[in-house]
Amino acid sequence: MYNPLLNKYANVLVNYSTTVKKGDFVIIYARGYESQPLVKEIYKLCLLNGANPIVRTTMDELAETFIKYATDEQLEFVDETAKMETEIADVMIFIGAPSNIKNMANADTSKMAKRSKIMNPILAKRLERSAKGEMRWVIADYPTNALAQEANMSLEEYSEFLINSCYLDLENPVQKWIEIDNEQKRIADILNKASKIRFVGDKTDITFSTENRIWIPCSGNMNFPDGEIFTSPVEDSANGKIYFDFPQNYHGSTSKEVYLTFENGKVVESNAQIGNEFLQSMLNMDDGSKFVGEIAIGTNNRIQNVTGNILFDEKIGGSIHIALGASYPEAGGKNNSGLHWDMIKNMKNGGQIYADDKLIYENGKFII
Repeated sequence: MYNPLLNKYANVLVNYSTTVKKGDFVIIYARGYESQPLVKEIYKLCLLNGANPIVRTTMDELAETFIKYATDEQLEFVDETAKMETEIADVMIFIGAPSNIKNMANADTSKMAKRSKIMNPILAKRLERSAKGEMRWVIADYPTNALAQEANMSLEEYSEFLINSCYLDLENPVQKWIEIDNEQKRIADILNKASKIRFVGDKTDITFSTENRIWIPCSGNMNFPDGEIFTSPVEDSANGKIYFDFPQNYHGSTSKEVYLTFENGKVVESNAQIGNEFLQSMLNMDDGSKFVGEIAIGTNNRIQNVTGNILFDEKIGGSIHIALGASYPEAGGKNNSGLHWDMIKNMKNGGQIYADDKLIYENGKFII
């Protein structure tokens, strides 16, 4: 990425996504050394805004090393600094630039599950503070060869894909995201009047109660790129079956042709043609991992194909996704889990969505 574009990217993240202002304590988390050009621009803009930014960096290999060698006692250790930062930060900006997205593919899933459970309170605290408006955060990526290879693109192609997905090719991307936000708020207002949602599609017929839950439009505030409308359904309400035709990626592992059956909110049958062992290990992570923490509709029509990067894939225009595990307090969710696995389904091949038995969406598009 050349410098003017980096400045535009950083400007959206700092001045639109997280609205950094004077006096804010801003933590910039940088995963991977290749993120340095974007992190530097973000850091500079935070300073110019009068904020107090600090940068935390990590390497992909450390997570692999930790899971491989950590004892049970070390898996249970919680960094007090991380807890404190989550409790006092005004803004958190996460920049991913992985050099290897498969580094955890063969990691011990039982140790990963145990670690996720231990760290879950920190994630829950971040979501709680965000729901209360006490802290703003955003996740974004910097293009790397690893991300490009997973998406079957060259680095140049992937960079252009990222730019287009974020509307950074426009002179004023913020204005575009405001327009998207207005349209998504219109849809969310309609969904918020419904109490039952039904997804119908290939090998799929499943219903959820959304009574007293809140549908939230996403337009670049917590994820960038963005483009989805989501809620957390009533925890014991999912009933039916759903089939996921897209590959489902999580922590460097992939499950394909996933098929789930729900009764009273809980997965009672599950199978994957590829990666079934990994699927089962994640479903058995903890007490909340078999329940639905999120249902969502992808609306970013500049993203059309699976890239292996959930930050982009869950936004695919004409798709839906459900997340197993942790729910969102700001949507009214109450499910706690160390898992939050977004599973994506294509709806452009005859898929339908009903709100209180009224057809509102068909073949990947809203018809309201």
